[in-house]
Amino acid sequence: MVWKRLLQDRKLLLLLILALGIKVWALNEAWVESYYTYGVYPHISRILRVLFGWIPFSMGDLIYAAAVLYLFVKTYKFLVLVRKGGSKRDLGLRTLKRVLRIALLVYVLFNLLWGLNYNRQGISHQLGLKVQKYTVDDLKALATVLQGRINTLGEQVDSDQRASLHNNTNLFNEGIATFQQAQKTHSFLRYSYPSIKPSMYTGVGHFFGFTGYYNPFSGEAQLKTTAPVFIKSFVVNHEIAHQLGYGKENEANFVSFLSGRASANNEVRYSTYFELYLYAYGDLRRKDSLAAKSLRAQWHPQVKEDFDTYLDYLAHSDNVIEPYVSRFYDNFLKLNRQPSGKMTYNEVVAWLISYQKKYGLEAI
Repeated sequence: MVWKRLLQDRKLLLLLILALGIKVWALNEAWVESYYTYGVYPHISRILRVLFGWIPFSMGDLIYAAAVLYLFVKTYKFLVLVRKGGSKRDLGLRTLKRVLRIALLVYVLFNLLWGLNYNRQGISHQLGLKVQKYTVDDLKALATVLQGRINTLGEQVDSDQRASLHNNTNLFNEGIATFQQAQKTHSFLRYSYPSIKPSMYTGVGHFFGFTGYYNPFSGEAQLKTTAPVFIKSFVVNHEIAHQLGYGKENEANFVSFLSGRASANNEVRYSTYFELYLYAYGDLRRKDSLAAKSLRAQWHPQVKEDFDTYLDYLAHSDNVIEPYVSRFYDNFLKLNRQPSGKMTYNEVVAWLISYQKKYGLEAI
């Protein structure tokens, strides 16, 4: 009976049909890749970045704030009506209709504006990579190469050049320059009409456990500016990858690698290899702690210093709220074709190993 009354709502019925249509259409990855990711999405993405990219603050963050305020106001009004003795059945049905309409509208907009990219063929299709299970020996080889990269770049760290990346304008410009360089080798990494901004929620970011995020409703890439400077460049490039239509976190991490290694700036390259090494080293420590310990003994002093700084940053981010937010985000990723949830970020290791098997360790 309730569903019959709900489906008499034409707006709700239309949104339900649209949502189901999107879900069914997205099952065909080739269609999504051809007609959405390289069809309508580039136009949607550019329009959003042109509309909001020039604004110095984050419009997307304001949208989120407005949405939270709207929910509070509506919840308060609902509680007032209940307290006044309104019919709980009618109030409940009206509220359910409104909640379903809003949820379906957000789902439809999210997918049309960006979310369908979760269902594309992705960069493995573009590069012809076969991402498979890897052995501990594969992992040792990768970790050794990555450590060699960061040790070499750590020797070249320039304190003045690194300090310049505390300036958001310099940092974001380096991200733009990085993709301009990378597109010479990979044309699909072409990035125009940049829209990269500091998060308005940086001050409370430790409660939510983010270093950066992409807002699909405004097309903006956002950075938590209090993150250690030596990981910021990797995060910026990761968020630009999302803007280019790489929805899955492992793919965005891999695109951050492809772009970051092409940079002419040693600090950007160090940031890239440092972050990737964290993933590989962490995986190796879980699978072969003795091998990981052996590698750690060979760290350059700059790498040791930065690793300690990074651990201290993580320790100061611990709080009672973050685990709940983390669990929510983990489930969100699982619902969007990333069954490993937050561990999807770590899957960049498998991508790197597949890449080096195709192109050789020197390509890392």
